[in-house]
Amino acid sequence: MADRTITLRLDGTDGPPPDRTYAIHVGRGTLAETGKVLAATGCQRAVVLADAAVVTPHATAVMTSLTQAGLATDLLTVPSGEASKSLTEAGRLWEALAQLGIDRQTSLVAVGGGVIGDLGGFLAAGFARGIPCWQVPTTLVAQVDSAIGGKTGINLAAGKNLVGAFWQPQGVIADIDTLATLPTREFTSGLAEVVKYGMILDAEFFAWLEANTAAIVAREPAAIEHLVQRSAELKAFVVERDERELTGLRACLNYGHTFAHAFETATGYGTLLHGEAVSLGMVAAAQLAATLGRITAETVTRQHTLLEHLGLPVTTNTLAAVADDTLLAIMGRDKKTEHGQLRFVLPDCIGHVELVEGIDPAAVTAAIVGVRST
Repeated sequence: MADRTITLRLDGTDGPPPDRTYAIHVGRGTLAETGKVLAATGCQRAVVLADAAVVTPHATAVMTSLTQAGLATDLLTVPSGEASKSLTEAGRLWEALAQLGIDRQTSLVAVGGGVIGDLGGFLAAGFARGIPCWQVPTTLVAQVDSAIGGKTGINLAAGKNLVGAFWQPQGVIADIDTLATLPTREFTSGLAEVVKYGMILDAEFFAWLEANTAAIVAREPAAIEHLVQRSAELKAFVVERDERELTGLRACLNYGHTFAHAFETATGYGTLLHGEAVSLGMVAAAQLAATLGRITAETVTRQHTLLEHLGLPVTTNTLAAVADDTLLAIMGRDKKTEHGQLRFVLPDCIGHVELVEGIDPAAVTAAIVGVRST
């Protein structure tokens, strides 16, 4: 398989891989190698969980590869969209797994975007008290972020990802050829998470993104492969050192997300794509950081300009009718909130962020003003 393999070591050392260390395969044409990868681990049976929109061609390619490698294979499909990350859908699929006679020796293979990865991982974590899960992300946001690191979950009416589990995959197989079929809006949405990595961890990568916006927007393979690989490396770096968000390091990955999740919840899941909400959330977070004197106006402008050049939204009219108190209430249920106090991941320069608490709600609502349009 002609790919770049990134090893995520959950013991945080350079020694022999422990049981939960796994490989992240990034390359072109890797879907066709899925069967060989799973068979090499001794897997004999797999159930493919696929977004209905990618059964053809991506899930079909995965199933063909699994079958050719000698694995017994079943297929379950899920309607596209954030609404599928629900208790209702999870219950339906757990019943389907039971009807198929799935046991702990069967691997669940999640083929699709972030919704499928989150839902599939959650199903795997819960069924039979845990079955192996493989992530096969076919969207940009999933390849650079959500498929890596073991966070799984479903949404409640009260908020996004409020029910879930940490359940690390057996491996991740990211085929950048699948990105060529993504609608423009979906592809562009995924770029928000890429910009996030530059803002939180890697100023040099941020500068590379600024210098290569044209190639990225044109989806030139070399540029896309580099940004997926570097994003995956940065995500693995953080997860290795703080798998369950115990030290605060992994919280940096939520830059812009406290705002973003509130925007998604308040406007109805699916109105804004996740990456669109993250882009808006980063705009608000940067403005909040500037108000607190943490970053300069130049830093705010650089982030704003990069988001715009990549085609990401920096304002939205979807929040026009949403009250500030509604957004603050949703943020109060955010998983980073402690003892009722809002906490935000905020930059102090490009390439470094911190978790900041004790922020005046008035400053938070003032930051939101900048992303509202009429």
